[in-house]
Parts: sequence; C-alpha cells; structure tokens
Amino acid sequence: MTTLLLIAMLQAGPPLTLVQPDSPAAAPVTITLQDALERAKQNDAQVQSAAADAESAKEDRVQARASLLPNFSYSLQYLGNSPTPNNVLPNGRFVSLDGVKMYRNWGMVRQEISPNVLMLTPLKRAQALELAAQAKLEVAQRGLAVTVTQKYYAFVVAQRKYASAQSAADSAQRFLDTTRRQEQAGQVAHADSIKAEISYQQQQQAFRDAFAAMDAARLSLAVLIFPMLTENFSVVDDLASAPMLPSFGDVKSAAAANNPDVRAADAALKAAAQDVRSSKNAFLPTIAVDGVYGFEANEFGTHSIVLDRPEVGVIPTLGYFITVNMTVPVWDWGNLRSKLHQANTREHQAQVTLTQTQRLLMSNLYSMYNEAQAAKAAVDNLQHIADLATESLRLANLRYQAGEATALEVVDAQTTLVQARNAIDDAQVRYRVALAELQTLTGRF
Repeated sequence: MTTLLLIAMLQAGPPLTLVQPDSPAAAPVTITLQDALERAKQNDAQVQSAAADAESAKEDRVQARASLLPNFSYSLQYLGNSPTPNNVLPNGRFVSLDGVKMYRNWGMVRQEISPNVLMLTPLKRAQALELAAQAKLEVAQRGLAVTVTQKYYAFVVAQRKYASAQSAADSAQRFLDTTRRQEQAGQVAHADSIKAEISYQQQQQAFRDAFAAMDAARLSLAVLIFPMLTENFSVVDDLASAPMLPSFGDVKSAAAANNPDVRAADAALKAAAQDVRSSKNAFLPTIAVDGVYGFEANEFGTHSIVLDRPEVGVIPTLGYFITVNMTVPVWDWGNLRSKLHQANTREHQAQVTLTQTQRLLMSNLYSMYNEAQAAKAAVDNLQHIADLATESLRLANLRYQAGEATALEVVDAQTTLVQARNAIDDAQVRYRVALAELQTLTGRF
C-alpha cells in the first residue's frame, strides 16, 4: 500500500495494482541467505530425491553386510501322513515318513562360503555406491545453493532498483518543479520544461517496472524456500558484505579435496571394480553349510518312541544334522563369461568418466576463479563510477540553478546515476553468484 500511495502522490497516472497470492496476517518472516538455503533443501524435489537415494544406498550397505553373516531361523511343522488300512504299516502310506504323525521343531542356521563372501565383495560394492550417492547428494545441494543465491540476491537487487527508481522519480519531480518555476519567471525556455516532463514520465514508468520486477523476484524466491507460496517475508540485504576471494592455491587445494563430482566418479569406479571381481568369483566353487538343531519325531516332545522300533523304548529326540553342499560351475553356455565382459566394459567406462570429470574440474576451476576475479574487479570499478555519478548529478543541479547548465545535462546526469547504481548492484550479485559457483567445486570457504 505504501508503494501505491507513493505512486499516486507522484501523479504518474493510475497506480499499478499487481495480482498477488494470499499471505497470512502474521508478521513477515525475515530470511537470511543461510535460512533460504536450509529451507530450499527441505522443499527442493531434486535434493530430496538425491537424499532418498543416499538413504537407500545406506540401507543397501547394511543389507550387504548382513548377507555375509550366517542366517538364523526357526521352523515349526506338523506333517500328517495318510494311514494304511488297519494300520498294517505303522509308517503310513508315504514311505518318506516314519509315522502317521510327525512334528518338526527346528532352529536353523545357514552360511554360504564363497569367494565373494571371503573377499567381502558385496559389502565393498555397497560401500562404494553409498559414497557415490552421498557425493551426488552434495552435488545437488551445491547446485541448489547457486540457484538460491541467484534468486535471493536477485530479489535484494530488485528492491535496490526499486528504491533507486523511486529516488530517481523524486529527483525528476523536483527538477520538473524547478523548471516550471524558472519558466514562469522567464529564466528558462519552455523546451526545458518539456524535457523535464519527458524525463519525469520516463522515471515514473521505470518506477512502475521496478515495482513489478521486485514482486516477480519475490515470487521466484518464495517458490524455492516455502512449501506453500507466500509473499509474507523479507530478506536481509548483505550484498555488500561478500566474503573475500581466497588465493588460487587455496581454492585448488580445496577443489582437490572436496569436489563431490570427482568423489562420485571415483566411488562409481570402485563399485565397477567390485562388479568385475564378483563376475570373476562366479567361476569358482561355492560352499553352502546348513545346520539344524531340534527334533523330528512322532510326538511333540524331547523324547519319543519310534513307531517301527517300539522295542527300543523311549529315546531322546533332540539332535542336529549338518548339510554341506559344494556347487562347481561347469557349463552355462557362456553366461558367466558374458557377465564378466559386461563388468569389464562398465569398469572401463567408469574409468573414462573419472578422468573426464577430473579434467572438467580443472577447466571449470580456472574459468570460475577468473570469473570471480573479474566480478570483484567490476564491483570495485562500478562503485567508483556510482560515486562519481552521484557527485555529477549534484553539480549539474547546482549549475542548472545558476543558469550555467542545460536541462539536457541534468537529465543526462540523472540517467547516468540510475544506470550506475543498477550496474553496481548487478556487479555485486555477479560476484556473489561467482563465489557460489566456485564453491560447487571447493565447498564453503
């Protein structure tokens, strides 16, 4: 409402009314850049998908570790056998059973002993894939940080440009009033008043455009940081307090140690190497050991009478038996060899991906660091220009009031100042974004 009143007071035509989403009546939330980053992580679908993949990879590692250890289970069974007429055969009709009724109460253990188990191949592969998933999550988070930084400071700059447009509009209003008074006093020509009014109308239109751009920037940021679209927030303008750019040596060391793209590619290569090892181990024998402890008897108890040997009397039923099975692959029509060829191909591709990622890292590191340096230099240079433009406008107004300058010079000085302020704001955003992009390679500094 304040903005609309200001526009109306400046008499620049009908006020600009924007269609906006409903916002709660509570006080607006103040958001810092760090707040925006944390909120965006909770609401961004890509980051949440990467986080889910990382959590799933963690569980895969837990399952792979468990698969290397013995499995314990418990089984309780009742086996009913069809009897023979007049119980001629006490064992019943099925020769595989030793009675009409049988009970099994077993505790079972199973352990597979294979080259993959002995070399921990499944666990090492799962650990590598977990590291790759965590690295990809970090890649997504750093990429999101660049996007949030762009949107956050785009809103900050939109607010600054709105303030600059308002200031320029006020200045144009004052200059128009001055020229009209001087025209009425016969000190300037009517052409000066026309020029001043043209400048005034142009600044009013720029003011409206800045208002619309600020609202659009607010909405663009709100989409990233809020689960429900709202405009009931404000941001902290810390654009001028950007961190210093470290030396290239420090940046290079940080990139070598903390780059998630390289970590992900390296972990993928390690996982591919474990796939090759697993494919080779498939050619070797596998031993499976199954152990059972409990009873299998005609009565549910720890002692029983064997129906076909009643003369033996009551005997203990608890006991164990062990089965050891060795499987040796002999011929599978080339299936195992084909899987080994596939694994070797994937390992080679992973190696190529890793080396290319390392080359891209160095290339991006040089270009992004140079961009950050250029952006920092632009900030320093454009700040000096903005200071000069402010002083130039002040002197132009004084000279015009003294009759030593034309209206065109004052209008030109006003335009130059607005452009200089906008340019310094854009340069500061450029530097902030350049730092955020550089930190996708190095991590925070």
